[in-house]
Amino acid sequence: MPKKSVIARNEKRRYLVERYAEKRAKLKEAGDYVGLDKLSKNSSRGRLRNRCGVTGKARGYSRKFGVSRNILREWASQGKIPGLEKASW
Repeated sequence: MPKKSVIARNEKRRYLVERYAEKRAKLKEAGDYVGLDKLSKNSSRGRLRNRCGVTGKARGYSRKFGVSRNILREWASQGKIPGLEKASW
C-alpha cells in the first residue's frame, strides 16, 4: 500500500485539474503558451496517476471499476459486482 502522502498528492492534483480545466482549455485554444506556463504544473491532466479508490495502488488499475486487480478479484468472489464472477473450473 502506498504512503498516505502519495495518495494525498494525487488527490490534490485531481482537484487542481478540475479547477483549472476550463481556463487551461481557453489558453490552449488561444495559443497563449506564456499564460499556460504561469499555471501550476500540477493542474495538467498528464500529471494524474490512476489509483485504486480503496487501497491507493497505482499498478493493476481497472478503469471500468476504478479499483486495482486485487480488490476487483475480491469483490468478484464476494459477488459485490453484478454480472461479474471469478472464473473457477
